[in-house]
Amino acid sequence: MRKSKLLAKIRDDRPARICGLGHFIPAYIRMAANAGYDCIWLDGEHRCFTDREIQSMLAYFHLFDIDCMFRPPTTEKTRLYRYLEDGATGLMIPHVSTPEKARMLVDAVKFPPVGDRGQDAAGLDADFYMSGGETYVDDANRETFLVVQIETSLAMENLDAIVSVEGLDGLFIGPGDLGLRIDRLKPGYTLDEAIRKVATVAGERGLAWGCPAASPDHVKELYDMGARLIAHGSEFFALTQMLEACTRDLDRVYGKGS
Repeated sequence: MRKSKLLAKIRDDRPARICGLGHFIPAYIRMAANAGYDCIWLDGEHRCFTDREIQSMLAYFHLFDIDCMFRPPTTEKTRLYRYLEDGATGLMIPHVSTPEKARMLVDAVKFPPVGDRGQDAAGLDADFYMSGGETYVDDANRETFLVVQIETSLAMENLDAIVSVEGLDGLFIGPGDLGLRIDRLKPGYTLDEAIRKVATVAGERGLAWGCPAASPDHVKELYDMGARLIAHGSEFFALTQMLEACTRDLDRVYGKGS
């Protein structure tokens, strides 16, 4: 089984290099691997992919030896572990607000004795049953990961119980959703305070955590707080910056607004 670069980094208390992707752009996977990223956060929650598109892209992740952290549009058990069978290195599940939901997810994506995932061993993750079948279960539990997103006030209230669930590999703060809910449901409690609480609780548990970061200064701030799962860069930012730079070039040649 392919070894996870993200897990290797966080087990060594080093930051994993993560960028985002929300569209069917296979070349981006090659570019991210070439740029030195360990993992791409592939978003299936807010972006629409067919099952065949996901399978196709996961083959590129294996071809170019880069992790895929897939955020799925479902928590259906068999579909979750099918994403792993199709080649996703790990899953990031949105809106995990209770330890019961966290435990349900562990049951879905980890093999016994950790969870209750069904075994096939004939997917891309197992080299289509061509090699390594005798160690597949142990390899899968060791080299795939489950990250849960902290995005609600309820998740913050249950944070200690959530991080106590065996089988979780990391926490990832959704600042948009968490900030929205804190602002509406807990006046006077800031997103920054919530992030610092996640940092403290995760640190005490020895659990990796992270958050998106839009600037180098923000990356440093999170890293200094102990974050090792920081997402920085995506096709949105790359394309926006490229187009803005190109239109400035055209302004210099044609005149602004022409």
